[in-house]
Amino acid sequence: MAETEAAPFVGTEQVALEVRDGVLWVTFTRPEVLNAVNGAMMQTASEAVEAARSREDIGAVVITGTGAGFSAGADMESLHLAPQFPHETMDGANRLIRAIVAIDKPVVAAVNGVAAGVACGAALVSDLIIAAESASFLLPFTKLGLMTDGGSSLTVAASIGRARAMRMALLAEPMSAREALETGLITHVVPDDELVATASKLATRLAAGPRIAHAAVKKAINAATLPDLEEALAREHSGQRTLFRTADFTEGLAAFAERRRPVFRGE
Repeated sequence: MAETEAAPFVGTEQVALEVRDGVLWVTFTRPEVLNAVNGAMMQTASEAVEAARSREDIGAVVITGTGAGFSAGADMESLHLAPQFPHETMDGANRLIRAIVAIDKPVVAAVNGVAAGVACGAALVSDLIIAAESASFLLPFTKLGLMTDGGSSLTVAASIGRARAMRMALLAEPMSAREALETGLITHVVPDDELVATASKLATRLAAGPRIAHAAVKKAINAATLPDLEEALAREHSGQRTLFRTADFTEGLAAFAERRRPVFRGE
């Protein structure tokens, strides 16, 4: 009996999907807004990674972005148009994070620029994190009166320790790619013009490698370092939903739209 050909991945205008040399490439394609994400984008990316889990023609996954940014995080402009937006985006991001951890194939994040908010969380839960020299990592939540989410309350501390995690989360200051490498937050830094080639080379190598061994390694290391991921996602989800209803978040959102410093009152 002839082998059934795998169905092609179908992307959208905002998320491109392509299989090359045994690697599924998931690419955010909203460069005009630094690939700011919404619920629909997270759903498309999540479904693709979930589908790749059972595809024999795929041995690795790369997640990246087009233009100057990996992703600026949640699309804050959409918050003014859809009150349900933050919940949909957070739920979608958590689904993608679970998919990245659950797939028994290596996932490579190719960070081509700023990785912020929930997108930073998705990058940091990947198995290899390759950053361009101009890239940076940012947890900007407190500037909006929010808390860290996207699993970053766990993954950042698991990678670089409690003190540096507190610094990133409380001060909401960007960490450069070079510092991220030196502290152990990411695995590689390369010149900007070598990012795609490096990610492609490593992902193709992984796709052609011992898949059963890769799956065992990933399962063991995630079990050792991220055993409480579900609890972390649940804490973040609960805390963030509460913060979405505060006056401080309303002020943070207004200040973002008006390009001014927020005045928080603890309400």
